[in-house]
Amino acid sequence: MEVINTLGRRKASVARVYLSEGKGKITINGRDLETFFPTKPLQYIVNQPLELVEVAGKFDIKINIFGGGVKGQAEAVRLGISRALLEVDPEYRDALKKEGFLTRDSRVVERKKPGQPKARKKFQFSKR
Repeated sequence: MEVINTLGRRKASVARVYLSEGKGKITINGRDLETFFPTKPLQYIVNQPLELVEVAGKFDIKINIFGGGVKGQAEAVRLGISRALLEVDPEYRDALKKEGFLTRDSRVVERKKPGQPKARKKFQFSKR
C-alpha cells in the first residue's frame, strides 16, 4: 500500500495527514501523539476514527499541522484521518458519516470591522 495524503481543516488549523501501513505509530510535527497532545480528551479525539472502524494499530500516521489552537488542531487531525481511512476502504463511509467525522466544520471567527471594537459589538451611541 502506498502513502495516502489527505487534508483536514478546522477553524484556523490545517492538518496534512500521511497514512501508511505500519504498527500504529502516530507522529505529529516530528513528535509522538502523547507529547503533542498531552491531555486524554485531545488524544481521544484524534483516535476516534481509528477506534470506530477498528483499525487502531494497523497504520502509521504522520501529520504536519499548523495554525489555530489545540482543540481545533485535534479536530482537523480527526477529519484528515477520517478522509484517509475512506481512501483505504470506501466501506468505512457509512460508519464515519454517521458519527459526523467526514463533515468539515466550517465555522471560523468573524473578522473585526473598522469603526467597531469587535466583529459585531458597536461603540456606545450618543445623541448629544
